[in-house]
Amino acid sequence: MTKADFPAPPLRLIAVIALLVLFAVFGQPLVKLIPEQPNLWGPLQNTAISLALFLSAHLLHGLAAARLATRRQAKPPVPKVALDLLRVVLFTIAALISLSLFFRQDLSGILTGSGLLLAVLGFAIRNVVADMFSGLALGLEAPFRIGDWVNIEGLAQGRIREIGWRTTQLVTRDSTYVILPNSQISRQRITNYSAPRQEYRDHVELTLPADLEVAKAKTVIQGAVLNAEHILKGKRFEVQVFEYGPGGITYRVKYWVPRYDREATCRNELFSLIDAQLRRDKVRILPRPVCNCGSGNGHMAGDTRCPPP
Repeated sequence: MTKADFPAPPLRLIAVIALLVLFAVFGQPLVKLIPEQPNLWGPLQNTAISLALFLSAHLLHGLAAARLATRRQAKPPVPKVALDLLRVVLFTIAALISLSLFFRQDLSGILTGSGLLLAVLGFAIRNVVADMFSGLALGLEAPFRIGDWVNIEGLAQGRIREIGWRTTQLVTRDSTYVILPNSQISRQRITNYSAPRQEYRDHVELTLPADLEVAKAKTVIQGAVLNAEHILKGKRFEVQVFEYGPGGITYRVKYWVPRYDREATCRNELFSLIDAQLRRDKVRILPRPVCNCGSGNGHMAGDTRCPPP
């Protein structure tokens, strides 16, 4: 760690804090010079200490934010919620100490007196509090970061734009803004397509006639996929038999997507290339066989809704 990694402290703010501390410690003889003001020193001393506390809280938060902003790019960014929490903690401590000075009570008395008020307010804004604590948990656990593409089950899919105390903002692939309460996000399953890497594996499926040999079908599909330009290069794709039956053979083509916003482009390209190759070879594409399990919901064979035998 070098000195360049640490931000330069604001010298003017430090000088003001130092002057306030010096006044609170050594300023009484100066105040006594003011005629007919015998009780002025106490309030002035408390005011100086309170100002020094609030300025110190502001200084510490600024130094922490500047220090974290200069982290190396290889390290994950610190969530904004964590910095906001630090600010709240520092200023709350300064406020409690200031109240203790002005009202001449210890901190336990002040906290006890405000307990009932806090309980009433907490019940009235319990949903807001739940969103705030959920936002804090999301910020500290960091299941996603700003810029990640995520799927929040049952709610939305998109790229994270902002993570706040109460809500998280997403931008969908259609450039639509979605604002979700953090308490709802924390209760859902989250799929992050950008972590730990942006590239991930996807697949497409198609059903070909059973009288077409598997080896020949794989060769036809592989020849089409080799011409794809949008899937990730340098990663091996696979063509596998997914289902086999007299009604047709279903093949699953596994490939790598460079990032989530290119998923639809890659899928469209693969289907177009495979379709063109099959038509040149005069191979028919069959509908996927429907399951006859007796459940009556008309789902496809192999669907997770199919009950076990």
